[in-house]
Amino acid sequence: MDHDEFTAGGGSFPATRWSVITAVCGDDGAERKRALDTLCEAYWKPVYKYVRLRWNRTTADAQDLTQGFFAEMLERELLDRFDASKSRLRTYLRLCVDSFVMNEEKAARRQKRGGEIQHLALDFAGADFASAEAEFAGTTIDAATIASPESLEEFFEKEWVRSLFALAVEDLHELCAKQERDRAFQLFEAYDLEGDDKLSYAQLARQFGIAVTEVTNSLAWARREFRRIALERLSEICGSDDEFQREARTAFGWDAR
Repeated sequence: MDHDEFTAGGGSFPATRWSVITAVCGDDGAERKRALDTLCEAYWKPVYKYVRLRWNRTTADAQDLTQGFFAEMLERELLDRFDASKSRLRTYLRLCVDSFVMNEEKAARRQKRGGEIQHLALDFAGADFASAEAEFAGTTIDAATIASPESLEEFFEKEWVRSLFALAVEDLHELCAKQERDRAFQLFEAYDLEGDDKLSYAQLARQFGIAVTEVTNSLAWARREFRRIALERLSEICGSDDEFQREARTAFGWDAR
């Protein structure tokens, strides 16, 4: 996906946003569950792939550790300690993953979890670990740089962006189906997602039997909606306007003003 295709503007951080960081630390059980689902949805794939790479774990162990980490995050209320003025959420979570895996190694057995948070047990039934493993298998990593903190941060960042965009694409697909704009998504998928640099608007117009102007208008709408959706998802997992702007620059390459 070409970042230049998505122009900046109109994406400021909502002053009355709903943030997972606020909700997870709150007393409302329903809001906490919603916040955890949002957080898991955004981060389970990056965490899984990171455990596979950084800790060289088998697929089964990585799955277990991924689920265990999010349960640990609840049990120990790790987000209560997060300070958006000191680090990005994804960096904080990555370091928490490292600590969790090291502690699990020392314990030599999986901790039993329960007590007050049983009703917030995380549901990973929808987590497609097979697709995550396929994506990980296709990742090219320089073995000489694996131990570098910079390379690990870069890897986690790229997987976080990939996860954010994948979720936004799913949301856009659902929106197009709901609004009966399936063709707009098909055009977006063909031109922006499949990565054929030689494909032109004129070729798409002939392929779909529509005017070039309709291709132009449909793609402009789909990109605008994709950008809006991605920024809304991003705002949910940021703790401040400053973090939101920094993460928007990371994901899109420009300020979300």
